[in-house]
Amino acid sequence: MRPGELIASDRGARAARPDDLAQAWAVLEQVMDPEVPVVSVVDLGIVRGLDWEDGHLRVVVTPTYSGCPATEVIEHDIEVALAGAGFAAPQLERRLSPAWTTDWISEAGRQRLRAYGIAPPAGSTSKRSLLGERDEVCCPQCGSARTERLSEFGSTACKALYRCIECREPFDYFKCI
Repeated sequence: MRPGELIASDRGARAARPDDLAQAWAVLEQVMDPEVPVVSVVDLGIVRGLDWEDGHLRVVVTPTYSGCPATEVIEHDIEVALAGAGFAAPQLERRLSPAWTTDWISEAGRQRLRAYGIAPPAGSTSKRSLLGERDEVCCPQCGSARTERLSEFGSTACKALYRCIECREPFDYFKCI
């Protein structure tokens, strides 16, 4: 490195503008989850916060679970979208604590899951299931509560496979975690 050169992390650093955070949130609303492409990273609640630090946008991301295979793809998509919107070298922080919970999925995200054919998480992440109580999982196709679990695991580890007894359609259920 020569005198006067910027270190890589300083490239593109600038002072924050008043609308930067609102613009960054709007950009992130368009970054879709690669496994469920109808919900954004904001809808899922995995973007925990935005801040301006040392001349760069800092994004706090909590993956849906620590072993989620889509985590790196999601982080890359976030970086590309923000860079494309003029946020040079956004800084991403992966934060595992507190752990992500389905309680963080927005109401709009729940509606988008249902419209896509995935039953959104029922109830909250209470531990009632430890006492043998089950949440009522409604069919996203016909709305019936007469459903049965076929498998604890669906198309991804965070979903279970269900079938509606009324319309006989199988569907994924986004598990409460």
